[in-house]
Amino acid sequence: MLTGLVEQAHAQYGGYGDWHRGMMDWGMGWFGGIFMLIFWILVIIGLVFLIKWLVQNTRAGSSSPRSESSRALDILKERYARGEIDKQEFEEKKRDLS
Repeated sequence: MLTGLVEQAHAQYGGYGDWHRGMMDWGMGWFGGIFMLIFWILVIIGLVFLIKWLVQNTRAGSSSPRSESSRALDILKERYARGEIDKQEFEEKKRDLS
């Protein structure tokens, strides 16, 4: 009885024989390699875009003299539009900023 169970378990274990193992080695070897290559290419491309995005955002966050003067001019225009300063004062400050 025990011998029959061992033979039955062995038959179930080796039921596919070498065909199953051969297909896994050959078939998944090519496809696995291709998918692994595609995966790493996508990871590298993603990292490049991430670094590019980070560099652009840090540059945009840093204040340059030109962006400060344009922001100051915008504030000056807003103050003139609200009536806080008159035209003469607006023109003087605009000349100073330019």
